[in-house]
Amino acid sequence: MTNAYAEWFEQLRAEYGEQLKAMPLPDGLPEHLQKLMDQGDREAILFMLKIAWQLGAQVGYAAGSRQGSPEVSFLRPATVQA
Repeated sequence: MTNAYAEWFEQLRAEYGEQLKAMPLPDGLPEHLQKLMDQGDREAILFMLKIAWQLGAQVGYAAGSRQGSPEVSFLRPATVQA
């Protein structure tokens, strides 16, 4: 069984990885994330991912709405299994 999100993530990383390497993160965020990983705080890391996903979806929807597009497509795999 394949993980559609893992495949999608790797595709995005291959396409945009170099561009995003140059993107700065807020001061202290990488260190905070490392601390959470070192502590094994999976719930906090998942919360961060959920917030980022939600904010990205909202920005994408708003951008599509400003362009007058009735449909907004999000980058995601065609099938997702829980």
